[in-house]
Order: sequence, then structure tokens, then C-alpha cells
Amino acid sequence: MMSNPYFVRTFKGTAQNRLFLFPYAGGGASAFNPWQKHFTDTEILPAHYPGRETRIKERPLESLTLLVEELWAGMEPLLRDGTPYYLFGHSPGTKVAYELALLIQQSNVPCQSKGMIIAAGKAPCLKETHPIHQLDDAHFIREIGRFSATPAAILASPELMSLFLPALRADFRLDETYHRREIEKVKCPILTLMGDQDPELTLDELLMWRNYTQGDFAVQTVAGAHMFILSNKEAVIKILQDYMGP
Repeated sequence: MMSNPYFVRTFKGTAQNRLFLFPYAGGGASAFNPWQKHFTDTEILPAHYPGRETRIKERPLESLTLLVEELWAGMEPLLRDGTPYYLFGHSPGTKVAYELALLIQQSNVPCQSKGMIIAAGKAPCLKETHPIHQLDDAHFIREIGRFSATPAAILASPELMSLFLPALRADFRLDETYHRREIEKVKCPILTLMGDQDPELTLDELLMWRNYTQGDFAVQTVAGAHMFILSNKEAVIKILQDYMGP
């Protein structure tokens, strides 16, 4: 297994599929590392962004364009062997997955994505109407509390928040300043997932993703709010197993 600073690799053996994972705001690869035990033939490849976990000393990227360029440097060698793969993004990770899919289509790698899974993300043409990345620290921390991704103990600790704030603010900035007016379609199918109690996303906003694919389009709801990927992980994994195989 070759070393790759941009994706965490724990799978041993020959994979029949690969699943590239792009996290929610402030999320790191460790949130997805336990997923590998649920897949026998699929290699789980969570993205390892700068500014968190073992890359905590690096400056977080506030530009989605720069982040996609860095991730492409890690993905391109992996795609060269022709192993079928899927792209999965949650919240801001959906925009990362989409931009990478477009970049891959313009490249000369031997295979295209078999599917893109969009979880809890608005379509690229919809700009965030209530951005929070520019707020002062106190108000920013209060706002991110509603997403339930950052534990309350961390939110309440100034010392811990000083470590997590740069990555969180960078992720919200790249998400909230991203806006692609033109609709460019991906060739692969799109499966969209939405929490049935998500206050941050409407069904209409999710359904607009159907305009972004030349392939099949599907929607599934998952019990939970915006962070159903954490609160209802088992349901998400079951959907992925049914979609990709074990």
C-alpha cells in the first residue's frame, strides 16, 4: 500500500471498489475510519484535509478551488489503476465531490466515477443566504453549535476551540463563498441523501441536484437532522452497501 498524505488508507487486499469521502465542516478522516470494517470489497478513502488531526499544524485551506487541486494530487495516482470508484460528500463535502467529478471528467484517467453520493448539501447554484464564517468567534461558535457536529464539551472549552476554530472557520468560508451559476453535468449517476429533520436544507434544494447529472438520479431520506451521518451512521452505511456492494 503506497503512502498518500491526502487520503487515509487502511484497507488490506485488492479492492473491487473505492469510496472517496469528503467530510462535513470541521470533519476529519477519523470520522470515517471505522467505516472500513463494514465493507469487505470496497476501500474506504476519507480525505485528510490540512489543519486537522495529524495535519493540525498546517494552515487550513479557505478556497474550495485550492482544496480540490490538493485532493486531485492525491486522487489521480489512485485512479490510474482503473479500480471502479464512487465519490461521497456531506454538506460542504458535496461541493468538493462535485468539483472533483468535473475535474476528473476533464482528465485522461482510465475510468470515470460509478456514482456520486450527495448528503445534506445544496445544489452548487444555490449560494448560502445566511453565512456565518465572517462572524466574531463568540457568535461563530454559537452558530456552529446548531449543527451538532462539534461536541458540547469542545464548544464550551476556549482552549480546545482555539485548536478547532481555524479549520471550522476555513470550511465554512469555502462552503459559503462557493457559487457556481452555470450548471455543468457529471456523467455518473447521483444519489442524494437528506435527514428527515434537517433544518438547514429543503427537499427542493436537494432535488435541484437532478439537473447536474446525465445519468440516473435518486433521493433517499435518513432519520435524523443535518448531521445524520453521525447520529444515524448505521442507516447511511446500509444505503452505501446496497448502492455499491459490501
